[in-house]
Amino acid sequence: MRAYAEPGRGYHNLEHLEEVLLWVDQVPLAQTDRDRLSIALFYHDAVYNGRRSDNEQASADWCQRDLGERAEVELILDTQHAAQPASELGRWMVDIDLSVLGSDRLRFDRYETGVRKEYSWVPWFLFRRKRKQILLQFLDRPQLYFTDFFRQRLEESARANLQRAVAAL
Repeated sequence: MRAYAEPGRGYHNLEHLEEVLLWVDQVPLAQTDRDRLSIALFYHDAVYNGRRSDNEQASADWCQRDLGERAEVELILDTQHAAQPASELGRWMVDIDLSVLGSDRLRFDRYETGVRKEYSWVPWFLFRRKRKQILLQFLDRPQLYFTDFFRQRLEESARANLQRAVAAL
């Protein structure tokens, strides 16, 4: 909990942790799968520093040290968003992690402000270029969310939020 409360965190903080854990209670999965998601989500951003490129791996390692065989390493690594998750549970993991994209306008704007805070050390012109590239990569996907559950609830608002964010950059 202390890690999520570190002062340099603008988005990958306790609010994000609370939001993703609340989604776990809503997804239509067996309790054992929801338990696995809860563990993975609890650890998925335990390490977060905008200057690092190995946050997910470091978070997975922390989970492994704490939980040993019960560690949900693969699910945590799915939140690198480098490729489509190989497992169904991994797809749920990623959709929950990206649920903020489809949140209401006020929350999404707080998310964008928080991301900028985490990368405040990056000059604005460079941040703007890289951030726009990342957001456009999401918009280029045929579907933002892997599960029907999240597509039906958040896809439309997520696309609107992303388009608005790109236009603002």
